[in-house]
Amino acid sequence: MAGLHEEEDVGNEEALEKKEMESLEPAEKEEEPTGEGLGPEVELAEMKDKYLRLYAEFENYKKRMQRDKEELVKYCNESILYEILPVIDNLEMALSHATDDVSGGLVKGVEITLREFQRVMEKFGLVPISAKGEPFDPSVHHAMSQVVRSDVEDKTVVEEYRKGYMFGEKVLRPSLVAVSKKPDEAQEIEINKESEEE
Repeated sequence: MAGLHEEEDVGNEEALEKKEMESLEPAEKEEEPTGEGLGPEVELAEMKDKYLRLYAEFENYKKRMQRDKEELVKYCNESILYEILPVIDNLEMALSHATDDVSGGLVKGVEITLREFQRVMEKFGLVPISAKGEPFDPSVHHAMSQVVRSDVEDKTVVEEYRKGYMFGEKVLRPSLVAVSKKPDEAQEIEINKESEEE
């Protein structure tokens, strides 16, 4: 009889485990919904949502590509114009150091060449940055030195070492400048003494 009770206990235990497993399985199935068994309206809504998202991504991609293309076309000449700037600088320097009485024809030729160069550069969007006498603007001017001056406003460009250029709305090369600085009291007294001695 003892063997019979053991078999019943084992059978009861197996039945209990089976019932527990069956009770757990539906709960697990509810936690993991699958696409199968969903109604056609839900599937249609999901597909429509995916389509709209993909369409919006594609539209954004087209706009970004158009913007990049316009930017490329707008600034495609930037590198060549930057490389030509030293030529313009050298022509301007030659004119500033030339004297008319030595070789007037040569100076006139350099002036004409420089004017033509500047005209062509402006045609492609290269514009010189005005500096001398203007208030210092760090976005277009690069300060190389400060000069103590009482005859001009503080932070005014008093000298331009190298001309700067804008290409469209972009600074291609900032102007190298000297900026004014108001003298402090000790320097003011010294400047007044020097002017009285003269």
